[in-house]
This record gives sequence, C-alpha cells and structure tokens, in this order.
Amino acid sequence: MKARLVQNGIFTVIDDVTVAVTPPENGFYWIDAEVEDLEVLQPLFHLHDLAVEDCLTEEEQRPKIELYDSHYFIVINSIRFDDEEIFLRSLNMFLGKHFIITVTKQKINEIRKLKPVLWEEEVNSPDRFMYHLVDLVVDNYFIVGDRIEARIEKLEEDILMNTKKSHLNEIIGLRSEILWLKKSLGPQRELIATLNRKELRLIHDQLQKYFGDIYENAVKISETFDTFRDLMANLREAYQSSLSNRANEIMRIFTALTTIFMPLTFITGIYGMNFDDLPGKHLPGGDYLVLGGMLFLGAAMYFFFKKKEWL
Repeated sequence: MKARLVQNGIFTVIDDVTVAVTPPENGFYWIDAEVEDLEVLQPLFHLHDLAVEDCLTEEEQRPKIELYDSHYFIVINSIRFDDEEIFLRSLNMFLGKHFIITVTKQKINEIRKLKPVLWEEEVNSPDRFMYHLVDLVVDNYFIVGDRIEARIEKLEEDILMNTKKSHLNEIIGLRSEILWLKKSLGPQRELIATLNRKELRLIHDQLQKYFGDIYENAVKISETFDTFRDLMANLREAYQSSLSNRANEIMRIFTALTTIFMPLTFITGIYGMNFDDLPGKHLPGGDYLVLGGMLFLGAAMYFFFKKKEWL
C-alpha cells in the first residue's frame, strides 16, 4: 500500500496512512492499495461493507458505480491482449471528497501511465484524478482493438495463402474472446454514461461534461468490437470456402491425371493379352515403339491440359 499527498500534480509520499483521514489544506490523498489492505482502510475511511466484500470475493466484477453517504464505489475493467487471449482486470476505486483509493488484484498499466498525466495537468482533486484514470483505461481499448484488427488481418492473409486446420481453432478462440468481451462493454458504457449524465455531488459539474467525450469513445469501442464479431464470421466463411476450393483443386488435378492414364492403361491392357496378332508385336523393337507411343500420348495430353489450365 502506497499513500501519497497530491498537490497540483506533485506527489508527496505519506508514511502514516492515518494522516489521510483528515482533509489536507490543499490537494487530496491517493492511496494505491491491494485487496489485503482493505482490512486497515475500511475502518479508517468508513468504506461500505458491500463494496469491500466485492473487492475481496469477486475475481471479475461487472463495471458499476455505487453511491454511499461519504464515498462512491466505482468498478471499471482494464483490458490487456497478449495475441492469444484477452484479459480484463478489475480496477476498484473508492472516491471521497478529499481522497481516492485504488484497489487492484493485479498490476494495471494505466495506473503507471497516470502519474505523468497528473503532473502535466496539475491535478488537485480526486474527481479529476478519477477522470484521467478512466480516460486512460478507455483509450487502452483502442490500442487493444488495433492489435486485434491486425491479428484478424494476418489470420485472413494466412488462410488465403495456406489454409491449415489450426486456423479454425484460432478463429473459434478469438471469436469467443471477442463475444465474451462484448458482454462487459455494455455495463462499462452504462457506467461512463452515469458519470456523464447523473448529478453526482462528489464530481464537479464542469468535470462531468468531460465524461461525455469518454462516453463517445466507449460507444466507438463497442461498435468496433461489433465489427470484429462480423469479421470473425466472415473469416470463418473464408476458411470454409478456402478448404472447399483447395479440395476442388486437388480433385481437378486427380481427375486430369486419371484422364491422362486412362488411354495408357487401355493400351497396356490390350498388349497384355495373350494374342499374337497385335500391331507391332513381332516387329524388331516393337516394345519400344509401343512405349514411345504411350509416352508421346501422355505428354501430348499433359501439355493440352496445361494449355487449358486444367493442371
């Protein structure tokens, strides 16, 4: 657990967290905690039992905002994509008049990226801190969206160039990840809409308008992942079509080769019978003559099929 006094974007580390209970003359307190630290923080800041229970027990929480007398409890999901699986990590925030407590079970990059933003913007209130943190979380969805789009394009190119059975597993896996993510985007969009439209006494009226821009980004993200879902369906159709075309190509080659060997098989069948009166059978070099004719016939049919692009 790390406690800091933030004054105009400048951080001062606080060794004794109990100091943060009293409002500072200027600025606010930011406490970056883990779930185990809530046992100490709950009685100090009178955090609601239900909110603390959510942090302790639920691994993946639904984005939401809960309003209590002295503070708000806000949950938003941070996203990460490692080219194989999409991960959502819950970012829990307790917002008070003079403090904000962030609680996470895993490390979240947006918190690390937030520090220079606070310094540059000279943030001096916990509601502005929350605004910039939510903005970074939502912006990261665009970065992940670009990586997913690049993955889909590469997968489509691989399927068109050389279709493999493993591609189907990749399509199904990525599509299920996108559909699963889509379910969480709705509640997250509702959360940001609440921060934008509802009158909240712990969030400044002027600041609430800025959440409108974040809400527009959340809508764009939702629409983008709708497009990804459609692209995955198209990708599966392309996979099936590529397999069918590949099978047709193989059958076409086999058919052409079979057609070439049919007359050759017919000739060998005739000359394999126990008849004496067969053309060229008793001539000197007659066997070579027959073999040469068969070779010429096979080559002529091969080049004819090549010209017609059947091979």
